[in-house]
This record gives sequence, structure tokens and C-alpha cells, in this order.
Amino acid sequence: MFSVIRKIMTVLTSLIVCIVSLFSVGELSFAVEMPALDAGELGQYVDPFTGTGGTPYMSGMTFPGAATPYGAVKLSPDTGIVGGKKLVNNWANAGYSYMHTHIIGFSHTRLSGTGAADMAHFRVTPTIGSRNAHALFFSHDKEIATAGYYAVNLPEIGCMAELTATPHVGAHRYTFRTDKDARLYLDVTSFMPNGSSNGGEVAIDPATGEVTGKATVTTQFAGRYGGLTAYFVAVFNKGIDSYTIVNGDEELTDVTTAAGDKLGIDLNFGSIKNDPLEMKLAISFVSVENAKENLAAEAADLDFEGVRAVARNTWEEMLGRITVEGTDEVKGNFYTSLYHAVLMPTSYTDVNGEFAGFENTVGVADDFTYLSDMSLWDTFRNVNALQTLIAPDVQRSTLLSLLDMADNYGIFPRWPSGTGETNSMFGSPADMVFTESYLKGYTDFDVETAYEYMKTAAMTDFDGAKGRVDNDLYMEYGYCPADLSDKMCVSRTLEYCYADYCISVLAEQLGKTEDAAFFRNRSRNYENLWDAETLCFRAKNSDGSWTEPFTKNWISFVDDILGTGYSYGYCEGGARQWQWAVMYDTQALIALYGGEEVFVDELTAFMDDANDMRSALIPSAGYWHGNEHDLHAAYLFNDAGDPASTQKYVRWALDTRYATAPDGIDGNDDGGTLSAWYVLSAIGIYPVAGTDEYWIGSPCVENAVIDLGNGKTLTVKAFYQSEDNVYIQSVTLNGEKLTSPRITHEMLANGGELCFRMGNTPAENGGF
Repeated sequence: MFSVIRKIMTVLTSLIVCIVSLFSVGELSFAVEMPALDAGELGQYVDPFTGTGGTPYMSGMTFPGAATPYGAVKLSPDTGIVGGKKLVNNWANAGYSYMHTHIIGFSHTRLSGTGAADMAHFRVTPTIGSRNAHALFFSHDKEIATAGYYAVNLPEIGCMAELTATPHVGAHRYTFRTDKDARLYLDVTSFMPNGSSNGGEVAIDPATGEVTGKATVTTQFAGRYGGLTAYFVAVFNKGIDSYTIVNGDEELTDVTTAAGDKLGIDLNFGSIKNDPLEMKLAISFVSVENAKENLAAEAADLDFEGVRAVARNTWEEMLGRITVEGTDEVKGNFYTSLYHAVLMPTSYTDVNGEFAGFENTVGVADDFTYLSDMSLWDTFRNVNALQTLIAPDVQRSTLLSLLDMADNYGIFPRWPSGTGETNSMFGSPADMVFTESYLKGYTDFDVETAYEYMKTAAMTDFDGAKGRVDNDLYMEYGYCPADLSDKMCVSRTLEYCYADYCISVLAEQLGKTEDAAFFRNRSRNYENLWDAETLCFRAKNSDGSWTEPFTKNWISFVDDILGTGYSYGYCEGGARQWQWAVMYDTQALIALYGGEEVFVDELTAFMDDANDMRSALIPSAGYWHGNEHDLHAAYLFNDAGDPASTQKYVRWALDTRYATAPDGIDGNDDGGTLSAWYVLSAIGIYPVAGTDEYWIGSPCVENAVIDLGNGKTLTVKAFYQSEDNVYIQSVTLNGEKLTSPRITHEMLANGGELCFRMGNTPAENGGF
């Protein structure tokens, strides 16, 4: 049924595009030659349009515009249908949907891959003639992008729009093919749909043409902590003929400053046919003065092509931290995934070291970069592990940033964004990040203070959404009772157990033996929700009875649509998808199943029940690669004596769940989480989150050279690897045969050669 619905939606969307194009005003798109893409050697394999389309709310939620690794500026089109309307909520959370037909303008901030439509500061819309900024028709045949660069033809106004960026500066170039006046409308108080903006200020210096201002967006995440204020300075390569400040219903031409909640400035540059108009807009989350410093340090002496060259080189360096050999398809998936995996977290640190921190504080980062926009519930599973391998400075900055947040907030946030806690998702995912980092040798932080924050969150019941929701119930009953908690009670319990395990490990490392024993024992609370009859973790009431009704092959999305309660207790999934949540204690989980044979049979059936469609409208009750609680499932065969099945299903996911296409990501990318899965799995490893170990999978690259950032490199060689040769025959590290499908971080961090010999049939014991 759902595949039919999806086909109908695709047809309807195509019809909308066709109808809109017939009635669009202006020149024919095919008459315009697009600029040269000029991608780098590795950037040529990056497709920023990947993940921008597909099923609404189940799509990648990525954006195609210009950004740099971890940069504050993410300059990209905001799109809609006719008039700029969104048609369907949660279709373009990063501002852009491949199914849309009109560009509203180009804004400078956003999140990547998340379920939240957030930010969109300082949207710029080109127009011609009189002041008439509006949504403009575009078509994908005249739209191109690569890492750090985006261009689109806007036929209605005869304009080629190009974007590039530095970490704090968005660079625009508009080439108008008309004698009419060229204009830019800078919407100072722009925001993503279903949000608002306030506190707008704008000022223009008529002598220099410099425009400055600020605004606070109160959007889906920013609204949860009181709004995110950003400041800007904009400069141009041409003089401004005239300007109009638009403040609500007022049009002001005789003032140089204004303030309001609906504020913009229309800039008229006169007739500049075929003479490119360049704009550089720098942002800061601290002050206009800092925005000016950011501009001076990063782009003051650069024109558009200069900024573009810097962006290209920056991306080549980042992408070059892992160089791979393989088919063009594999390279496309790999480098597009690596690109998406390093768009977040976001630097909130200005060039002078100042940053906007939690609780409206301004701090100074002396020897690190203060980061925010951390989708920790998602990224602790693999993005942070990827950072420990190829971006150790970013991982260290992540830890120090979280500590600064906790100093202001009282505990570690679970989904920090901008300058506050969004309280999104649940659990204590920072516990996994700190424990794993410490085990991997990241000790250059105040670990005792970090531990105390972890312990405080684990032993305190905060009011509202802060910390572990219903932690008092978890501590009293050993689980979150369904009749006293909420519809995520099972998932909450499992995540709290996971965090408790990580606290116990760090406590043991710090010599806190009593704490270690206490939290290790409490981490087994998942046993309280295990139903041996259904082989599931189930919602249980405070009197010990199971909740009813219960259907194993059901998911919460269907409950939400039909108003039923068959999957009560689970977040974003169902009973089968949460069966495998005890990845940190696999042997104990296997024992609950009654042994390896039953465990493998259940896991095999689960994997085989995956939806055959990528980015499906409604996931099946089986394996769902598009959400985080399942991502490790294929690797669990390793711990049950069946490494060959891990190799089979990992390669299946690499081959079928990813593509360089608008629907090429199987669900929300969530700050690069699905993308990081591909990067790590493609080179043959995957982290056991919260530990210092990795599982061995089935590499789909032929060779990879990983710059470990410590003067050492790890070379991965996959001999005889092919589409058919997915099974490991043997693995060696520096000539020594591996006898287990697990490997430690220390073994990898020392560098050397990890060599796989592949074949088309399973080897005995999976090649180990």
C-alpha cells in the first residue's frame, strides 16, 4: 500500500513541476550556459544533492548549498512551490527539497540532516526592476553543486546565482542578463517555516555601502532555548544606487538605521547587465564587530573566485584525510558521505576566539574551537568515532565544548544546538562520547569534572525535559513504567542502561570501584523489560504487568497515523527494532535469547525483513537503516559466532541503502550519522559505541589510506574485493592474522596495513 502511495506522490510532484514550468515567466532555461563546476580531484565525487529529495520526513534532509567543514555559514537555497509555500511539513528541514520548484532566497544558517527546520538567518533574494522580491522558479537542469560551491539559473529574472563560503563568510555572485535594475533584498529577520524572528536591526553606511545588522530566530530548535541571535556585515563589489529599508509595512528611504521584527533592506545596484555583482556576508553569534573581524580575517582581500578557491582547497584537504580506490559509484557514495559527515558539529567560535555559549554567555576558546549543533543521540554511534580517527582536533573540541556547556547548564546536554539545549531525543548520549574518547586516549580534558556531570545526571530527577526524563521512576522500579511514564518508556529505559554502562566503565578507569559496580549492575536493568516469550523488550506497568495490546510487527509511525497503540513504549520504531539495543553487552543479550542459534535466527529474520525500497514512506518492522537504533544490527552477528552474516548484510546495506541521488540516503542523515556509517563500513570497520573497539565488516573499497592526524597512516587493502566477493577469507594487521572480528582503536591508531582477502563464499569462522 505504502509503495503505491509513494508512487502517487511522485507523480503528483512531477505534475506540479511541469505545470509550474509552463506558466513560469522569463527566458528558456536551455538557452543559458552554466558555469564550470571546477570541482577538486576528490570534490568531483561529491554530490551535495544527495539526500535532498525522497519521501517527506523520511528523506536525508540535507542541503546542496555552500559550506566548509564544520563551518558556521551554511549558505543554501530555501525552496518551496509556487509562492514559496512548503506543501508538506518536514519536507525541507534544511531549507531545500529537490521536489520543490521555487527558490525563496539564499540564507546563511541551517542544520544538516535533522528532523528540525531551524535557523535560516539573513536570506538574500535577487530581483530586477522595481522592488519585488519573491519566490523564483528554477529547474534542476540548470542547477549544479560540488563541495563548497552552488549555482542555479533563475530564468524569471535572467540571473545566474552562485554561492561559495568560508567558515564565517557567505560569498554570493549574481550575473544579471538584463538592462533592468539589479536588486538584492536582504531579509534581516528571515527564518525557517513554522518559526519566527524578532529583534531585527539593520544599518547602512551610504558612503561605503556596508550593511550591518542582527536578528534572533525562534525556530524549531532555537525556540526551545529562547532563540538564536546572529549578527552580520555585508559588503559589495559595486556601489549602491539607492536603498529602501522595509520595516513591517513601512518603506523607509531617508534613514540609515531601523529596528523591528519584520525587517529587510532592498538594495538597488542599477543596470549592470553581464557585470557580476558580488556580495560577502560575514556572520558572528557574538557581535557585529566580531562579524567584521571574521570578514577581515577570512575574505577581506578575496573576490568570489578567491573565496571559491579557498573553499575548494579546504574541502580537498578534508576529503583527502581518507583517499580511496574503487569504482566511480563507490567513490561517489564514499566522498559524498564523508562530505556530509563533517558538516556538523558547527563552529560557534569567531576568529578572535570568542564564542556564544549556553545561557547567553560569551566565552573565549584559547586552545580549542567551541562547537555546537551536536546531534549526540545519533552521532555518538559513529560520527564521534570517525572524528577520533580523522579529525582528532574536532573530537577534542567536542569534549571541551560539552564541558563548557555543562558548566553553564549543570549537566551535559543531549542535543545542544546554537546557544542552548534543545532537549531533543532522550538518554545521556554525552556519557558514551566521553567514555569512548577517554578509552581511545583522549585525556586532555578535566575527566573528573566530566564524570561528576555524568553521575549527577544519572542520579538526579530534573523537572521538565532536562536530563533523564522520569529518572526517578527508572531509579525506583529499575525501568520506566508504562503507566507512569510515556510512550517512549521502553526506549528510555534501554538508553539509560546504555549510559549507565558507560558511566561504570569510566568509573572503573578512574579507580572508583564502588561507583563502577553500582552502575554496571544498574546497566542490566534492561533485563526487567525482557519478555522471553516474544523475545522483545516490552512496556511494563508499575505492577509488573505487560501493557496490552502488543504486536511485535508494528512500528510507532503506523500508530501515529492510525491512532493505535500497538507499539507503545518505543521511539521511532517498534519492538523488533529495539530488540538489539544492548550492543555494549552482546553476550548478555545473546543469553536472554537462549543462545547463539536463536539469536542468529531472529537477527537474520530481522535483517531479511528490511523494506526493499530506500527512503521508504513507511519503514517495515524489520531492519531500518534510516534510523539510528538499528545501525549496528548487522554487526551483531560477529558476536554470535557468525561473522559471515555480518559481511553479507553490511555489504548489502552499502550497496542498496546509498546512492548519489536525491533519495540516496535512507532517512534523516542526522548530523552525518548515516553518512558516517557508510564511510566507516566502506573501509571495513564499525565502532562499538562507548568502547574502544570496532567490529570488522566487509569493505567495498579496493584500497584506502587514512591520515590518522598523528603523523601516522592506516592503509586498508581489500584484495579481490568485488560486487560478488563480499566475504572475508582472512584479515591481517601488519602481517599478523586477526583471529577475532573485533579490533581495538589502539591497534588502528598505531597505523600500518590492514589487509583483507575477499572471496565469493563464506570462509570458516568468517575468515577469523
